[in-house]
Amino acid sequence: MPKKAKNKRGRRTKKKSWWAKLQISKKGKRFLSIGCLGILLIYGYLFYNFAVSPFTLKWKALYGNINGPKGYSIRGIDISHHQGKIDWEKLSKATINEETVDFVFIKATEGTSLLDENFNDNFYQAREYGFLRGAYHFFSPGISAKQQAEYFLKQVHLEEGDLPPVLDIETIGNLSTEEIRKAAKTWLEIVEKKYKTKPIIYTYYKFKEQHLNTPEFNKYPYWIAHYYVEKLTYKGEWKFWQYTDVGRLDGIREKVDFNIYNGSMYELKQFTIQGDKTIEE
Repeated sequence: MPKKAKNKRGRRTKKKSWWAKLQISKKGKRFLSIGCLGILLIYGYLFYNFAVSPFTLKWKALYGNINGPKGYSIRGIDISHHQGKIDWEKLSKATINEETVDFVFIKATEGTSLLDENFNDNFYQAREYGFLRGAYHFFSPGISAKQQAEYFLKQVHLEEGDLPPVLDIETIGNLSTEEIRKAAKTWLEIVEKKYKTKPIIYTYYKFKEQHLNTPEFNKYPYWIAHYYVEKLTYKGEWKFWQYTDVGRLDGIREKVDFNIYNGSMYELKQFTIQGDKTIEE
């Protein structure tokens, strides 16, 4: 074993560890301070980028600070019974980022037996108060797509000037990707045959990329749901963007989804179901 060092009085002393020397040394203290600060900065940077930054827009939205996507002036909402009784007089004067509300999508049906309890009143009032209106069907996987389409057509009677019908498809249930594609295609084709216009597909962008990413779905207008981002990462074409689900508007007590249209008012009117009349801006 190595001999212990002697001090000046001849007493044996223990060798100080590097840690003990570091604690005594002023340079060591400075080194520790700088090192700790560096570590805190690194962890702070990582925490912000991976835990805080992705949710910053969400936190702002929850506190009422919702800045819609820049460069779009055509605003709209989508509603169902979850929004409760709507004061349409107030809603007709409401604004989103100083822009009027121009269009309203209304939940109509779900599955083969559920008619939204507020649909008929909402659908009527939307037209009476001058909104461009549309109706959507919430798709239930595992139930006959043909029967769901027929139920939607039985309950919903779109007219000239209304927006095309919407298929809201968000889950696959116990179906495979191939099965959900086949079911969606069945619903779309039946409804398209009735209205002589291509229905809109509504879904969030990951679902679209994972399950409805084959060419036959790209020819249908796409309404993308993607919240709390300043710009879309989706590379395909889209008509509508639902950018938040916590909007607040005069005339609606509950939170409501905000949407934009990717185009001008003239283009939006041309996009509606057409009849013999020419639609003017």
